Amino acid sequence: AIHLGRTKTSSGEQDDVVYLTGRPVEALNAWMTAAKIESGSIFRAIGRWGTISRRAIDPQSVNAILKQRAVLAGLDSGDFSAHGLRSGYLTEAANRGVPLPEAMEQSRHRSVQQASSYYNSATRRSGRAARLL
Repeated sequence: AIHLGRTKTSSGEQDDVVYLTGRPVEALNAWMTAAKIESGSIFRAIGRWGTISRRAIDPQSVNAILKQRAVLAGLDSGDFSAHGLRSGYLTEAANRGVPLPEAMEQSRHRSVQQASSYYNSATRRSGRAARLL
């Protein structure tokens, strides 16, 4: 269980939690051990000399890191954004048949209308209705 604290959609007063299992947990545990993180933010600034800060990185840094990693992977950075990770999660959940309420619990989307728009796009391409014509 990961306790989120303050997020884009919450003040941090409620105890929002997401759950991970399998390889993501292994990667997260490896990072927390290497960074010697026992409490506080998971995503932290790393200085030029490899020093890990105690403070969290800001949202703009997440986006910049994602774009930089896309370029390093030989991809067009314009095709990627931090917001795309969240919306892409819902699209992939729809493609894998995860029920919308369950996916929303994990993505922390509050608006069914917004979340279902990602589902509708995914299911329209591969759903039973597309096979009727």
